Amino acid sequence: MSAERTPRQRMTDALIVRGFKTGSLAARAMPSMVANGVAASVAFGTSFTSPQKRAMIERHLRRANPRLRGASLRLAVQEAFDSYARYYIESFRLPSLSKRAVDRAFTIEQFHHVEASVAAGKGTILALPHLGGWEWAGRWLTDRGYRMTVVVERLEPPELFEWFTDLRQRLGMTVVATGPDAGAAVLNALRDNEVVCLLCDRDLERNGVEVEFFGERTTLPAGPATLAIRTGAPLIPAAVYFDDSRVNGHHAIVRPPVAIQRVGGFRDDVARITQNLANELEFLIRRAPEQWHMFQPNWPSDPGY
Repeated sequence: MSAERTPRQRMTDALIVRGFKTGSLAARAMPSMVANGVAASVAFGTSFTSPQKRAMIERHLRRANPRLRGASLRLAVQEAFDSYARYYIESFRLPSLSKRAVDRAFTIEQFHHVEASVAAGKGTILALPHLGGWEWAGRWLTDRGYRMTVVVERLEPPELFEWFTDLRQRLGMTVVATGPDAGAAVLNALRDNEVVCLLCDRDLERNGVEVEFFGERTTLPAGPATLAIRTGAPLIPAAVYFDDSRVNGHHAIVRPPVAIQRVGGFRDDVARITQNLANELEFLIRRAPEQWHMFQPNWPSDPGY
């Protein structure tokens, strides 16, 4: 049980929640081009008031693209902040957009992997990195009648998490918070042949499987591989990228399912499958590392890990 919050903390929490709600209402009232401009302005200010986050995303960008140096690296760092701000603005706007508007701005490669998985009836695990605008793809899928469960990190204050949960539910998603009850909820969703979305390029609990990720050892969550082995649900890497060739443009790439055949002991199989998934995540992130929203330490060598 969390400690009781002080009056000052409760006031700060209330201001944070009110700020998000006000921003959401404002974003929905704006034309798309204006909203994107506001996102860029917010990102520019945030990047220069967050030197630690700038330093962290710089480390991660150089892992994904070691050739980034000097002005190119500084530009990519700013683009990462821009991408994250755009993600939030678009999330605010999504409930008010029509099905036609969402579809018109969305393209997808190799969607047949998802269609085949759903047809097989064992559930589908979509494994994604924190990249681009994945909420848009979720709305696109639910618009087409796919039942979707998303596992998300709890936010503080709790009222903010509840508000974001309500936003995603209005997009047609079932929201499951990370924690001890998440596994049972996800298993039930897969048994019901739902699409389960797992953001899996960061090990929140730091008790996952050791892998090599962008040339350095770290851990990634064991959950995706474990669920795939236990249920037979296909484990499908995917990513959604902002596409500036169109207004509100998004382009998704679906990769072939990761092989989940048993070849050894359970732990060894989980480790092997998780490493193969890490390789797929590298491929997807390297296509647009400047859209990777990884502002936290993610490797043991990172400050503050």
